[in-house]
Amino acid sequence: MKHLMSGNEATARGVYEAGIKVCSAYPGTPSTEILENLPQYGKDVYCEWAPNEKVAAEVAYGAAMAGSRSFCTMKMVGLNVAADPLFTAGYMGVNGAYIVVSADDPSCHSSQNEQDNRLYARAAKVAMVEPSDSQECKDFVKLACEISEEFDTPVLYRTTTRVCHSKGLVEFGERTEHTAPAYQRNVRKFVCTPANAYMNHPIVEERLAKLAEYGCTRALENGLNKLELGDGKVGVITASISYQYAKEVFPEGTSFLKLGLTFPLPMGLIRDFAKLTGNMYELNTELVRERVLGVKPSYQVITEIQAAKRPPALCPGCPHRGFFYTLSKNKNYVVTGDIGCYTLGSAAPLNCMDACLCMGGGFTVGMGIAKSFQREGVTDKVVFGVMGDSTFFHSGMTGAAEIIYNNGRMIPCVLDNRITGMTGHQDNPGTGFTLMGEPAPMIRVEGVLEAYGFAPVFTVDPQDLKAMKQTVDAAVAALNEGKHPAIVTRRPCLLIKRMKHENGMCVVNADKCRSCKSCLKVGCPAISMENGKAFIDRTQCVGCTVCAQACPFGAIEKEEK
Repeated sequence: MKHLMSGNEATARGVYEAGIKVCSAYPGTPSTEILENLPQYGKDVYCEWAPNEKVAAEVAYGAAMAGSRSFCTMKMVGLNVAADPLFTAGYMGVNGAYIVVSADDPSCHSSQNEQDNRLYARAAKVAMVEPSDSQECKDFVKLACEISEEFDTPVLYRTTTRVCHSKGLVEFGERTEHTAPAYQRNVRKFVCTPANAYMNHPIVEERLAKLAEYGCTRALENGLNKLELGDGKVGVITASISYQYAKEVFPEGTSFLKLGLTFPLPMGLIRDFAKLTGNMYELNTELVRERVLGVKPSYQVITEIQAAKRPPALCPGCPHRGFFYTLSKNKNYVVTGDIGCYTLGSAAPLNCMDACLCMGGGFTVGMGIAKSFQREGVTDKVVFGVMGDSTFFHSGMTGAAEIIYNNGRMIPCVLDNRITGMTGHQDNPGTGFTLMGEPAPMIRVEGVLEAYGFAPVFTVDPQDLKAMKQTVDAAVAALNEGKHPAIVTRRPCLLIKRMKHENGMCVVNADKCRSCKSCLKVGCPAISMENGKAFIDRTQCVGCTVCAQACPFGAIEKEEK
């Protein structure tokens, strides 16, 4: 029986069938659904959300070192965070299989850049496997495990957004149980001192040569690499989702060499394929378009389509809105942000973010700006570093230590909405639950900040605008006194399924409304102007009352359920 599955769902099934026992990940589109789909397989597979990608890679490597098959997933920018353990693992090798998923995002569908992580395999000298559809996403996991164990190597398992989220038919298999051998210490292999690493270098190079030979022979037999011979006139060498695109474009009779093992490249196989075809072309999209369709590249500006614009915005009732609304009132506040829902605080009408570099950068970029202000004699600016609760555990704690250790004149702010919001509501060390749904210790953000030396640490409900402003003013006053204040805003995201919210909604009293548009400045999608008066869409309003508090004429009232 076949099942319709996305690439991520199929990958999770492949993890189960391959006998993998330990999985760790940090959520990030387009990889998130892999780990989310694993708990359904019960206790056969242990899976967890790690605080960040480096931790996930290290936990999985520890399991592989102990002999279990292991698996970790991340989006492509997450591999930057996990690069340190990956590169050393490439020199040390494994006991059980060690698979690292890098879900790349060409065209920046949900990412801040388009980095091509195929280059990581070459740099780390580890094998890379790339599936092209859902069936291969499942099947290749087991093959990747076999490669990892036979060749004593980590395997980078690269997918892309279209592979992750496109759906296809998948034929299931049975789970192949894998039992770890008895644990034995191996200091020579797993303690990577410079002397040991130096001796491992020739082993790594020999491994790559053997992998290349495998790609030319056995990879053809097991379907990892695939040769499709046509009439011999045109040959296409491709991999991953590009194979699917090429199959749609090129006519029948085209020969294909589809690579599933893309590093190291099977150069012998590639040369043999080249000899079989009459023509070989560079895979350049503009060149292919011209030769196949007869359309020459055009660089003229396309007339803009006049479509209704719907820019991204914080949801109605989002707890972050009150925080950004409060800070936006003072133009001397410099706000450095981070990756999360709160990045939308940069959008109009809030316009309350000066920078957003990467996860963890909210504190550290702010630290750099604060130090520049100190050196340049700028005294009228106050820097606020902003990140969410999940990002704080991911890569914010080192930035917090940096502020204390190097005496930064700035105010770190953690916007705690009790969940990892932007990636689809995954738990984290501060939520009190694990990926498996089991209760877990809840780490208090305030406790961590206080342990570092921040004082005073303020906790505030960001939807209470009066309290929010008082907190900001108190934090700025403490900063001016030479202290190290910090702010934690806390209110749960309204979309958390396990929490119930009965807030009623807000309505506009048209007789009191003066059409001043102050309510529009909070940036709530539920508020608009209709017939010259403020209007609240009852299908969107959740009754958070931020707009009511912002109205200077008391024209917005709470309607209780």
